[in-house]
Amino acid sequence: MVHTLLVRTAVRTATAAYTVNGALGLSVAVGAVDTSTMRWLHHGLYIATVTSTLLAIATATLRRDPSALALAPAVVPLFLLQHHGSRPLGRHARTAVLAAPCYAGALALARR
Repeated sequence: MVHTLLVRTAVRTATAAYTVNGALGLSVAVGAVDTSTMRWLHHGLYIATVTSTLLAIATATLRRDPSALALAPAVVPLFLLQHHGSRPLGRHARTAVLAAPCYAGALALARR
């Protein structure tokens, strides 16, 4: 019971960080939000997303939870985001969206 709650919390935290970071990025891309005076915000959320995702994968792996297998491929687009940069914006957005099914799958598996 406790290990299930731990995995569920870890996966939810990683998914929340990814979702908040994506929402901020989309808001900036469409011009709804201006972060030019605080560019560190998106970068800080990226670091929180990567860290919480790696912790969720580790936690689920140690608990032999299948959500680890669903979330693990999200590491690839997160890695590519760091190396591709934000330009061109379309490539950046497409790469970021590639991780969404991983988070959705992990959430679904962690809820059982």
